[in-house]
Amino acid sequence: MATLIKPLRGLCPAPGRARDVAAPPYDVLSSDEARRRAAGHPWSFLHISKPEIDLPADIDPYDPAVYAKAAENLQRMVNAGVLLRDATPCYYAYRLTMRTEQGEHEQTGLVAIASVAAYEANRIRKHEFTRPDKEDDRVRQIEATNAQTGPVLLAYPAAPEADRLIAALAQGEPAADVTVEEPTHSVRHQIWRCDDAARLDAITRCFDGMAALYIADGHHRSAAAARVAAARRIPGRERSSDYFLSVIFPHRQMQILDYNRVVKDLNGLTEDEFLARLGEKFLVARSREAVRPSSPGEFGLYLPQRWYRLNIDPRLFSSDPVAGLDVSLLSDHVLGPILGITDLRRDKRIDFVGGIRGLAELERRVDAGEMAAAFALFPTRMDQLMAVADSGQVMPPKSTWFEPKLADGLVSHVLD
Repeated sequence: MATLIKPLRGLCPAPGRARDVAAPPYDVLSSDEARRRAAGHPWSFLHISKPEIDLPADIDPYDPAVYAKAAENLQRMVNAGVLLRDATPCYYAYRLTMRTEQGEHEQTGLVAIASVAAYEANRIRKHEFTRPDKEDDRVRQIEATNAQTGPVLLAYPAAPEADRLIAALAQGEPAADVTVEEPTHSVRHQIWRCDDAARLDAITRCFDGMAALYIADGHHRSAAAARVAAARRIPGRERSSDYFLSVIFPHRQMQILDYNRVVKDLNGLTEDEFLARLGEKFLVARSREAVRPSSPGEFGLYLPQRWYRLNIDPRLFSSDPVAGLDVSLLSDHVLGPILGITDLRRDKRIDFVGGIRGLAELERRVDAGEMAAAFALFPTRMDQLMAVADSGQVMPPKSTWFEPKLADGLVSHVLD
């Protein structure tokens, strides 16, 4: 029987090269943004995760030439000694330290490979649907590079022994230490490696005793890894493709920010008519300052030049794991019945703004006339995510915005 997680022979930046290599996750940048970020940085992992940046600007990012370029660029970085494969299997401690104007957040997790069999048996639990086209993209990337170059973000439920074992790894001089400055924040990425057999075994056994792990982010990466594993599976023989690259954090350390909504129009209503309709299910109060919700069931509403605080009628709360989410309450009582927005995946009248951009971004988009209204939400909590996954249900689109983000390129999983 496969263990829940295993150590891996990671493909990592050579000593002193982590700053050259580390890059944002492939799915948080557009091709144009990636092209600008990688300009003048020949060893940036964006040349592997967003290889279209090295091809003509008008190329389809799903063109076969793009995946071939990823493989070529990966081999180039290996040949140049920028990326080195560890000689023996390791676990890696990964610490993220995020600094914003509001303060500092730190979380320390474990880089490992997680069992596809456990994923297929729902011991590694999902909370989102995936899109076939995005799954196909990740399958082609894995097959072309023969590696998993983007980790899946996982969470484990309260486990003091796991916390202790991981903290013990994160001691001494890190193998990689990179700080990335963004417009709204900075994130320090630190990696420590461990190949001590006794410590590896203790960690493996500790995690094997857990009932489940939870996918926080990376549903398409894990689904693609499962498809590659199925295609390569040999009965009775374990292969490296039977596991997928993961970074696993304690759920209590993980940070979910608000994932806010902006809408293009009020569905034919005037602002006064819209506020009157809201008053049927919410306590509506004008606010002199920006409204950042402080508890579930509270929402901020921004109309041009003015904020409102909305508190939902407590009788509308639900004990169902999905219906009780604030994103569901907004959809079920405002977006659908009042604004006529029922398909969050496809309706062009709605857009989503991650909380890292702040409430000022909501104000900017409405005051510019680009949007008619904005809604600020209380963040989904990790215990809610886990309850949805345990129930076998899925969350509405754009329910969670995790910060800080992992970096690509610090550890990759080669499929031998």
